[in-house]
Amino acid sequence: MGCAEKGLHEAAIIVDAVCPLLDDTGKISAYRAGGLTAVAPTVGGWQGAEVTLQKIGAWHKLLRERDDLILVQSAGHIRMAKETGKTGIIFHFQGPEPIEDKLNLIDAFKALGVGVMQLAYNVKNRIGDGCEERTDAGLSRFGVQVVERMNQARMIVDCAHTGVRTTMDAIEHSSAPVIISHANAKSVYPSPRNISDELIKAIATNGGTIGVVGFPGFVSKDTRPTIDQFIDHLAYMSDLVGTKYITLGIDYYSGQWPYADDETALKIYEKALADNSWSPKAYPKPPHYYPAGIETPEGMPVLTERLLKRGFTEADIRMVYGENLLRIYESVWGEQR
Repeated sequence: MGCAEKGLHEAAIIVDAVCPLLDDTGKISAYRAGGLTAVAPTVGGWQGAEVTLQKIGAWHKLLRERDDLILVQSAGHIRMAKETGKTGIIFHFQGPEPIEDKLNLIDAFKALGVGVMQLAYNVKNRIGDGCEERTDAGLSRFGVQVVERMNQARMIVDCAHTGVRTTMDAIEHSSAPVIISHANAKSVYPSPRNISDELIKAIATNGGTIGVVGFPGFVSKDTRPTIDQFIDHLAYMSDLVGTKYITLGIDYYSGQWPYADDETALKIYEKALADNSWSPKAYPKPPHYYPAGIETPEGMPVLTERLLKRGFTEADIRMVYGENLLRIYESVWGEQR
Protein backbone atom coordinates (compact mmCIF):
# COMPACT_ATOMS: atom_id res chain seq x y z
CA MET A 1 0.00 0.00 0.00
CA GLY A 2 1.50 3.33 -1.10
CA CYS A 3 1.73 6.48 0.95
CA ALA A 4 -1.21 8.14 -0.82
CA GLU A 5 -3.50 5.15 -0.29
CA LYS A 6 -2.38 4.77 3.33
CA GLY A 7 -2.93 8.47 3.99
CA LEU A 8 -6.44 8.40 2.51
CA HIS A 9 -7.40 5.29 4.46
CA GLU A 10 -6.16 6.73 7.73
CA ALA A 11 -7.80 10.12 7.16
CA ALA A 12 -11.23 8.91 6.00
CA ILE A 13 -14.18 8.33 8.31
CA ILE A 14 -15.09 4.69 7.63
CA VAL A 15 -18.43 3.22 8.73
CA ASP A 16 -19.51 -0.40 8.30
CA ALA A 17 -23.26 -0.19 8.84
CA VAL A 18 -23.89 -3.94 9.32
CA CYS A 19 -21.66 -5.96 11.69
CA PRO A 20 -23.31 -9.13 13.07
CA LEU A 21 -19.76 -10.46 13.58
CA LEU A 22 -19.79 -8.29 16.72
CA ASP A 23 -22.00 -10.82 18.47
CA ASP A 24 -18.46 -11.62 19.60
CA THR A 25 -17.37 -8.28 21.04
CA GLY A 26 -13.78 -9.49 20.95
CA LYS A 27 -13.91 -8.88 17.20
CA ILE A 28 -14.00 -5.10 17.74
CA SER A 29 -10.21 -5.32 17.51
CA ALA A 30 -10.48 -6.68 13.94
CA TYR A 31 -12.45 -3.62 12.86
CA ARG A 32 -9.99 -1.31 14.63
CA ALA A 33 -7.13 -3.03 12.81
CA GLY A 34 -8.92 -2.37 9.52
CA GLY A 35 -9.19 1.34 10.28
CA LEU A 36 -12.94 1.47 10.88
CA THR A 37 -14.26 4.59 12.63
CA ALA A 38 -17.72 3.26 13.50
CA VAL A 39 -19.38 -0.15 13.36
CA ALA A 40 -22.96 -1.32 13.75
CA PRO A 41 -23.42 -4.51 15.76
CA THR A 42 -26.73 -6.31 15.32
CA VAL A 43 -28.11 -5.84 18.83
CA GLY A 44 -31.52 -7.30 17.97
CA GLY A 45 -33.98 -8.15 15.28
CA TRP A 46 -35.02 -11.77 15.54
CA GLN A 47 -36.13 -12.08 19.17
CA GLY A 48 -38.60 -10.33 21.45
CA ALA A 49 -38.12 -7.40 23.78
CA GLU A 50 -36.88 -9.27 26.86
CA VAL A 51 -34.01 -11.11 25.14
CA THR A 52 -33.08 -7.99 23.19
CA LEU A 53 -32.98 -5.86 26.34
CA GLN A 54 -30.51 -8.27 27.90
CA LYS A 55 -28.27 -8.02 24.83
CA ILE A 56 -28.43 -4.21 24.82
CA GLY A 57 -27.71 -4.23 28.55
CA ALA A 58 -24.54 -6.26 27.92
CA TRP A 59 -23.45 -3.70 25.34
CA HIS A 60 -24.04 -0.82 27.73
CA LYS A 61 -21.94 -2.59 30.35
CA LEU A 62 -19.13 -2.97 27.80
CA LEU A 63 -19.39 0.69 26.80
CA ARG A 64 -19.16 1.70 30.46
CA GLU A 65 -16.08 -0.45 31.02
CA ARG A 66 -14.12 0.53 27.90
CA ASP A 67 -13.00 4.08 27.25
CA ASP A 68 -11.99 3.25 23.65
CA LEU A 69 -15.66 2.94 22.60
CA ILE A 70 -18.38 5.56 22.04
CA LEU A 71 -22.12 4.87 21.74
CA VAL A 72 -23.17 6.66 18.56
CA GLN A 73 -26.44 8.60 18.85
CA SER A 74 -25.59 11.48 16.51
CA ALA A 75 -23.37 12.29 13.56
CA GLY A 76 -21.21 14.29 15.95
CA HIS A 77 -20.41 11.17 17.95
CA ILE A 78 -18.84 9.57 14.87
CA ARG A 79 -16.76 12.68 14.18
CA MET A 80 -15.72 12.65 17.84
CA ALA A 81 -14.73 8.96 17.58
CA LYS A 82 -12.50 9.80 14.61
CA GLU A 83 -10.90 12.77 16.36
CA THR A 84 -10.15 10.80 19.53
CA GLY A 85 -9.12 7.49 17.95
CA LYS A 86 -12.02 5.62 19.50
CA THR A 87 -14.52 3.24 17.86
CA GLY A 88 -18.13 4.36 17.44
CA ILE A 89 -20.79 1.75 18.21
CA ILE A 90 -24.11 2.08 16.31
CA PHE A 91 -26.96 -0.07 17.65
CA HIS A 92 -28.79 -1.72 14.72
CA PHE A 93 -31.85 -4.01 14.62
CA GLN A 94 -31.93 -6.47 11.69
CA GLY A 95 -35.66 -6.89 12.04
CA PRO A 96 -38.57 -5.57 14.14
CA GLU A 97 -39.21 -8.50 16.48
CA PRO A 98 -37.96 -6.57 19.55
CA ILE A 99 -40.84 -4.07 19.32
CA GLU A 100 -43.34 -6.96 19.32
CA ASP A 101 -46.68 -5.24 18.58
CA LYS A 102 -46.07 -2.20 20.80
CA LEU A 103 -45.28 1.18 19.25
CA ASN A 104 -44.03 2.55 22.57
CA LEU A 105 -41.15 0.08 22.44
CA ILE A 106 -39.76 2.04 19.47
CA ASP A 107 -39.29 5.03 21.76
CA ALA A 108 -37.93 2.81 24.54
CA PHE A 109 -35.29 1.23 22.33
CA LYS A 110 -34.38 4.59 20.83
CA ALA A 111 -33.80 5.91 24.35
CA LEU A 112 -31.42 2.96 24.87
CA GLY A 113 -29.45 3.97 21.78
CA VAL A 114 -30.98 1.94 18.93
CA GLY A 115 -30.67 4.23 15.93
CA VAL A 116 -31.59 1.98 12.98
CA MET A 117 -34.24 -0.74 12.51
CA GLN A 118 -35.02 -2.98 9.54
CA LEU A 119 -38.69 -3.45 8.78
CA ALA A 120 -38.31 -7.13 7.90
CA TYR A 121 -35.82 -9.98 7.70
CA ASN A 122 -36.60 -11.94 4.51
CA VAL A 123 -40.08 -13.15 5.56
CA LYS A 124 -43.47 -11.68 6.44
CA ASN A 125 -44.16 -10.00 9.77
CA ARG A 126 -46.90 -7.74 11.11
CA ILE A 127 -45.30 -4.68 9.46
CA GLY A 128 -44.92 -6.03 5.93
CA ASP A 129 -43.25 -8.62 3.70
CA GLY A 130 -39.62 -9.62 3.52
CA CYS A 131 -37.74 -9.82 0.22
CA GLU A 132 -37.98 -13.63 0.06
CA GLU A 133 -41.67 -13.86 0.96
CA ARG A 134 -44.02 -15.68 -1.43
CA THR A 135 -46.18 -12.56 -1.65
CA ASP A 136 -45.15 -8.93 -2.11
CA ALA A 137 -47.71 -7.05 -0.05
CA GLY A 138 -46.94 -3.55 1.16
CA LEU A 139 -46.95 -1.99 4.61
CA SER A 140 -49.79 -3.05 6.87
CA ARG A 141 -51.74 -0.47 8.88
CA PHE A 142 -49.48 -1.28 11.80
CA GLY A 143 -46.49 -0.92 9.47
CA VAL A 144 -47.50 2.61 8.52
CA GLN A 145 -47.76 3.43 12.23
CA VAL A 146 -44.30 1.94 12.84
CA VAL A 147 -42.72 4.10 10.13
CA GLU A 148 -44.45 7.20 11.48
CA ARG A 149 -43.34 6.43 15.05
CA MET A 150 -39.77 5.75 13.92
CA ASN A 151 -39.77 9.17 12.24
CA GLN A 152 -41.05 10.80 15.42
CA ALA A 153 -38.46 8.98 17.56
CA ARG A 154 -35.69 9.81 15.06
CA MET A 155 -34.90 6.18 14.34
CA ILE A 156 -33.68 5.41 10.79
CA VAL A 157 -35.96 3.23 8.64
CA ASP A 158 -33.91 0.43 7.05
CA CYS A 159 -35.42 -1.69 4.26
CA ALA A 160 -32.63 -4.26 3.86
CA HIS A 161 -34.14 -7.76 3.59
CA THR A 162 -37.53 -6.09 2.97
CA GLY A 163 -39.97 -6.70 0.11
CA VAL A 164 -40.15 -4.30 -2.82
CA ARG A 165 -43.66 -3.01 -2.24
CA THR A 166 -43.11 -2.71 1.52
CA THR A 167 -39.98 -0.67 0.79
CA MET A 168 -41.78 1.55 -1.70
CA ASP A 169 -44.57 2.11 0.84
CA ALA A 170 -42.02 2.96 3.52
CA ILE A 171 -40.49 5.57 1.22
CA GLU A 172 -43.96 7.01 0.56
CA HIS A 173 -44.94 7.22 4.23
CA SER A 174 -41.61 8.22 5.77
CA SER A 175 -40.84 11.88 6.39
CA ALA A 176 -37.10 11.03 6.62
CA PRO A 177 -34.81 9.25 4.14
CA VAL A 178 -35.21 5.47 4.01
CA ILE A 179 -32.01 3.45 3.63
CA ILE A 180 -31.10 -0.08 2.58
CA SER A 181 -28.19 -0.82 4.90
CA HIS A 182 -26.90 -3.78 2.88
CA ALA A 183 -27.87 -5.06 -0.56
CA ASN A 184 -26.14 -5.43 -3.91
CA ALA A 185 -27.35 -4.76 -7.45
CA LYS A 186 -29.57 -7.42 -9.00
CA SER A 187 -28.41 -6.31 -12.45
CA VAL A 188 -24.86 -7.35 -11.52
CA TYR A 189 -25.82 -10.61 -9.80
CA PRO A 190 -29.47 -11.78 -9.56
CA SER A 191 -29.66 -13.02 -5.96
CA PRO A 192 -33.15 -12.78 -4.39
CA ARG A 193 -31.50 -10.61 -1.71
CA ASN A 194 -30.23 -8.06 -4.21
CA ILE A 195 -32.25 -5.11 -5.46
CA SER A 196 -33.45 -3.88 -8.82
CA ASP A 197 -32.43 -0.72 -10.63
CA GLU A 198 -35.91 0.65 -9.91
CA LEU A 199 -35.45 0.18 -6.17
CA ILE A 200 -31.92 1.61 -6.21
CA LYS A 201 -33.28 4.72 -7.94
CA ALA A 202 -36.20 4.98 -5.49
CA ILE A 203 -33.87 4.91 -2.48
CA ALA A 204 -31.60 7.54 -4.04
CA THR A 205 -34.54 9.77 -5.03
CA ASN A 206 -35.78 9.72 -1.43
CA GLY A 207 -32.31 10.81 -0.25
CA GLY A 208 -31.35 7.45 1.23
CA THR A 209 -28.35 5.18 0.76
CA ILE A 210 -27.59 1.58 -0.24
CA GLY A 211 -24.76 -0.35 1.44
CA VAL A 212 -22.63 -2.71 -0.64
CA VAL A 213 -22.48 -6.14 1.03
CA GLY A 214 -19.71 -8.75 1.00
CA PHE A 215 -21.68 -11.94 1.75
CA PRO A 216 -20.51 -14.17 -1.14
CA GLY A 217 -23.97 -15.33 -2.16
CA PHE A 218 -24.92 -11.72 -2.90
CA VAL A 219 -21.69 -10.86 -4.78
CA SER A 220 -21.40 -13.50 -7.52
CA LYS A 221 -21.93 -17.15 -8.39
CA ASP A 222 -18.33 -17.88 -7.41
CA THR A 223 -17.59 -19.61 -4.12
CA ARG A 224 -14.69 -17.23 -3.59
CA PRO A 225 -15.63 -13.87 -5.13
CA THR A 226 -12.92 -11.39 -6.02
CA ILE A 227 -12.63 -7.89 -4.62
CA ASP A 228 -13.34 -6.58 -8.12
CA GLN A 229 -16.64 -8.47 -8.20
CA PHE A 230 -17.53 -6.73 -4.94
CA ILE A 231 -16.52 -3.36 -6.40
CA ASP A 232 -18.57 -4.12 -9.54
CA HIS A 233 -21.73 -3.65 -7.44
CA LEU A 234 -20.47 -0.40 -5.98
CA ALA A 235 -19.47 0.88 -9.42
CA TYR A 236 -22.76 -0.15 -11.03
CA MET A 237 -24.90 1.57 -8.41
CA SER A 238 -22.67 4.65 -8.46
CA ASP A 239 -23.04 4.88 -12.24
CA LEU A 240 -26.81 4.44 -11.92
CA VAL A 241 -27.58 7.02 -9.23
CA GLY A 242 -24.31 8.67 -8.20
CA THR A 243 -21.71 7.83 -5.58
CA LYS A 244 -23.52 10.11 -3.11
CA TYR A 245 -26.01 7.31 -2.36
CA ILE A 246 -23.66 4.33 -1.92
CA THR A 247 -22.21 3.14 1.42
CA LEU A 248 -20.73 0.04 3.08
CA GLY A 249 -22.74 -2.68 4.84
CA ILE A 250 -20.28 -5.54 4.48
CA ASP A 251 -22.08 -7.90 6.87
CA TYR A 252 -19.20 -9.96 8.24
CA TYR A 253 -20.68 -12.67 10.50
CA SER A 254 -19.57 -15.43 12.86
CA GLY A 255 -20.50 -18.28 10.51
CA GLN A 256 -18.12 -17.25 7.73
CA TRP A 257 -14.57 -18.38 7.00
CA PRO A 258 -12.22 -18.12 8.91
CA TYR A 259 -14.28 -17.65 12.07
CA ALA A 260 -16.20 -20.93 11.83
CA ASP A 261 -14.91 -24.34 10.84
CA ASP A 262 -16.90 -26.19 8.19
CA GLU A 263 -18.90 -28.26 10.70
CA THR A 264 -19.89 -25.23 12.80
CA ALA A 265 -20.71 -23.17 9.72
CA LEU A 266 -22.99 -25.92 8.42
CA LYS A 267 -24.85 -26.10 11.75
CA ILE A 268 -25.42 -22.33 11.69
CA TYR A 269 -26.62 -22.58 8.09
CA GLU A 270 -28.99 -25.49 8.71
CA LYS A 271 -30.49 -23.71 11.72
CA ALA A 272 -31.16 -20.61 9.60
CA LEU A 273 -32.89 -22.81 6.99
CA ALA A 274 -34.91 -24.59 9.68
CA ASP A 275 -35.95 -21.23 11.18
CA ASN A 276 -37.07 -20.18 7.68
CA SER A 277 -35.00 -16.99 7.95
CA TRP A 278 -32.73 -18.12 5.09
CA SER A 279 -33.46 -20.02 1.88
CA PRO A 280 -31.04 -22.07 -0.24
CA LYS A 281 -31.87 -19.91 -3.26
CA ALA A 282 -30.40 -16.76 -1.69
CA TYR A 283 -27.94 -18.31 0.76
CA PRO A 284 -25.58 -20.97 -0.68
CA LYS A 285 -24.14 -23.65 1.57
CA PRO A 286 -21.00 -22.76 3.51
CA PRO A 287 -18.08 -22.31 3.70
CA HIS A 288 -18.69 -18.60 3.08
CA TYR A 289 -15.60 -16.80 1.82
CA TYR A 290 -15.89 -13.02 1.63
CA PRO A 291 -14.24 -11.21 -1.32
CA ALA A 292 -10.53 -11.89 -1.70
CA GLY A 293 -8.45 -9.31 0.12
CA ILE A 294 -11.29 -8.23 2.41
CA GLU A 295 -12.17 -11.65 3.78
CA THR A 296 -12.12 -10.07 7.25
CA PRO A 297 -12.31 -6.47 8.53
CA GLU A 298 -8.51 -6.23 8.81
CA GLY A 299 -8.35 -6.19 5.01
CA MET A 300 -10.15 -2.87 4.56
CA PRO A 301 -6.99 -1.00 3.45
CA VAL A 302 -6.93 -3.35 0.43
CA LEU A 303 -10.34 -2.01 -0.59
CA THR A 304 -9.05 1.57 -0.52
CA GLU A 305 -6.11 0.61 -2.71
CA ARG A 306 -8.29 -1.27 -5.19
CA LEU A 307 -10.95 1.46 -5.40
CA LEU A 308 -8.28 3.98 -6.38
CA LYS A 309 -6.96 1.60 -9.05
CA ARG A 310 -10.52 1.18 -10.37
CA GLY A 311 -10.73 4.94 -10.94
CA PHE A 312 -12.66 6.12 -7.89
CA THR A 313 -11.48 9.51 -6.69
CA GLU A 314 -10.51 10.29 -3.11
CA ALA A 315 -13.74 12.28 -2.80
CA ASP A 316 -15.76 9.27 -4.06
CA ILE A 317 -14.12 6.97 -1.54
CA ARG A 318 -14.65 9.35 1.37
CA MET A 319 -18.34 9.59 0.46
CA VAL A 320 -18.84 5.82 0.25
CA TYR A 321 -16.79 5.14 3.36
CA GLY A 322 -18.57 7.53 5.70
CA GLU A 323 -19.72 10.90 4.47
CA ASN A 324 -22.90 9.61 2.82
CA LEU A 325 -24.04 7.90 6.02
CA LEU A 326 -23.03 10.92 8.08
CA ARG A 327 -25.46 12.94 5.94
CA ILE A 328 -28.26 10.51 6.87
CA TYR A 329 -27.25 10.41 10.51
CA GLU A 330 -27.12 14.19 10.76
CA SER A 331 -30.51 14.48 9.04
CA VAL A 332 -32.24 11.99 11.35
CA TRP A 333 -30.23 12.00 14.59
CA GLY A 334 -28.69 15.47 14.52
CA GLU A 335 -25.09 16.65 14.80
CA GLN A 336 -24.82 17.27 18.54
CA ARG A 337 -22.00 15.79 20.60
